[in-house]
Amino acid sequence: MKRPTIADIAREAGVSKGAVSYALNGRPGVSPATRERILEVAGRLNFHADTNARALAGAQARVVGLTLQRPPSTLGVEPFFMELISGLELELSRQSYALLLQMASGRDEELAHYRRWHSEGRVDGVLVCDVRTGDPRIAALEELGLPAIVIGPPDASGTLPSVWSDDAQSMVEAVEYLAALGHRRIARVGGIAEFAHTAIRTDAFTAVCARLGLPDAVTVAADYTGESGARATRRLLGGADRPTAIIYDNDIMAVAGLTVAHEMGVPVPSRLSIIAWDDSPVCRLLHPPLTALTRDIGAYGVRAAHLLLAAVAGEPVTSTHGAPAHLSPRGSTARLSDPA
Repeated sequence: MKRPTIADIAREAGVSKGAVSYALNGRPGVSPATRERILEVAGRLNFHADTNARALAGAQARVVGLTLQRPPSTLGVEPFFMELISGLELELSRQSYALLLQMASGRDEELAHYRRWHSEGRVDGVLVCDVRTGDPRIAALEELGLPAIVIGPPDASGTLPSVWSDDAQSMVEAVEYLAALGHRRIARVGGIAEFAHTAIRTDAFTAVCARLGLPDAVTVAADYTGESGARATRRLLGGADRPTAIIYDNDIMAVAGLTVAHEMGVPVPSRLSIIAWDDSPVCRLLHPPLTALTRDIGAYGVRAAHLLLAAVAGEPVTSTHGAPAHLSPRGSTARLSDPA
């Protein structure tokens, strides 16, 4: 079967070949209604542009990139990324863009991805996750001039726009809730310490515990995996003054912590209350179901993709503050039955 051409699309849509080129490459010069008609015809004819020819011509790739410095297995067990990618795909597909997802073993490999994508014209822009304070990726992207949106706090995003929520506010809500239930020994199993959002949570946890007069508050660093969450929980519950409440920086570690508490004979919630950061279906299926800090991660992804495509189109873009995570109380938290 003959491969469809721009001329075929132009004839079918009743427009010039130039108009088809403008519409397919995302350039100005056609009305929204005409662009929509051309894209509909192109999809119906199963037209696919030659990506190499498009790059040589300086046309848009209609692809955005996302790299993650995480093991590939992360995507199979981490609900946050699955919901984030779902939101990204929802907005990108609506505007006929694709997502190029690449796992990286470290910083240098991720930087190499950005430089290759830029030189080859493989992506029109990128999304940056797990940003660190003084992150070299920010400076590299600023130098390349590649449109980028940071999914993280603006203090660590340099001149790049960011999509973020106030993790400090959410942490304060969680600690105050536990304190109101009578808990005095509150611990936290944190995420990777170098991440900017982890530092914000740590500072907020320390400050609110000091304000409430909770001297035994402690944070144990982990890496978001179930294994690290289990190790941290055993360490905390095995101590002389074990906590009566633990806040986990993600749901996977909280699930592992609940399992360890059962293994060690610590009843939840009568002797130990548990809060997970970022809600997921698994939190509601456990016994007891996990109290969680809930936010719409899919909407977070939609907003990030929307801002990136606006930046790709040359529109002015500023950082966006999304709704913070709010507490969803469930069976894993309760008033302390024996504060002693």
